[in-house]
Amino acid sequence: MPYPRARFGGSGDTEPVPPQPSFPDLEREVLAYWEADGTFAASVDAREAGAGGANEFVFYDGPPFANGLPHYGHLLTGYAKDVVPRYQTMCGRRVERRFGWDCHGLPAEFEAENQLGISHKVEIEEMGVARFNEACRASVLRYTSEWESYVTRQARWVDFANDYKTLDLDYMESVLWAFKRLWDKGLVYEGFRVLWYCWRCETPLSNTETKMDDVYRDRQDPALTVGLKLQSDLAELHGAEALVWTTTPWTLPSNLAAAVHPDVIYVVVEAGAEALEHLRGRRFVLAEALLSSYAPELGDSPRLVARLTGSQLVGTSYQPIFRFFAGRQEPAHRILPAAFVTTEDGTGIVHMAPAYGEDDKAVADAAGIDLVSP
Repeated sequence: MPYPRARFGGSGDTEPVPPQPSFPDLEREVLAYWEADGTFAASVDAREAGAGGANEFVFYDGPPFANGLPHYGHLLTGYAKDVVPRYQTMCGRRVERRFGWDCHGLPAEFEAENQLGISHKVEIEEMGVARFNEACRASVLRYTSEWESYVTRQARWVDFANDYKTLDLDYMESVLWAFKRLWDKGLVYEGFRVLWYCWRCETPLSNTETKMDDVYRDRQDPALTVGLKLQSDLAELHGAEALVWTTTPWTLPSNLAAAVHPDVIYVVVEAGAEALEHLRGRRFVLAEALLSSYAPELGDSPRLVARLTGSQLVGTSYQPIFRFFAGRQEPAHRILPAAFVTTEDGTGIVHMAPAYGEDDKAVADAAGIDLVSP
């Protein structure tokens, strides 16, 4: 059986290639030839693994879910996954490319819930976890034939006959074996990360998924401005209140620090007669660029007491908003530097709740502040 190629226009080899050959037809002929010839299997069998697998290049496909159809993203990464094993094969290595299926996690469970017509964890418990697991197993491999057709059509060489599934007992045991090896080497440790959380699913969410372009919606949230009473050796700062602005007031009980931008200009102002009655005579600290935003509260022309850069405010301590965590280790309840602070809105001073903000935690970690999650 000759290898497929573009057909000449006539019976002789001197005829030119037709100007409009059918590339899809040519592709299908090549795929049919590979299948009949067993080309992929032969490319593996022709190369010895070597003593103890010394000549093997092990490749396990990062597995997709088979309860959804493939899309362009799978096509694009599929080419990258194919070119490396092909190169290693051409270098004389034995490369057994086993395809895999991801059978765990939210996508599998969510699709099974849709098929069962349920929407909450309580309903899963009522029907029984074992029954729900069986529904997930049936659902998770729903589109395997479509995946095989798709991957094969893109001319990718991969072994579907000897595929692996993350629900296979030997696969799960191999993961636990690897974890045990890490444990034995002292490489396992406990830490904390701030993760997105789904109240419906009662589980953390993937950072990748929550940072995609189409996962946000605009909404109006309440905002609060809170005064932090400063304790400083500088007379103009001592007793003044650093104004912090937050759209997550429910995190205020876990406040452990405040953040300023080191290069932003901040002002200490005294509210005068034009200010709201309960604010008159009190001194406040906020970014100079945002002072006019607080004219309704502080008046149009509060008295300027001092102008400082953010770096001059860094290290200033303040009285905790609440008493829950007062008296914690020395670095807590101080003003810290943070490059992400802006003067686009708020006060230019940011309330920091390390247990609930990824950036907050990074800044607090750098300052040596222990995590508190009330």
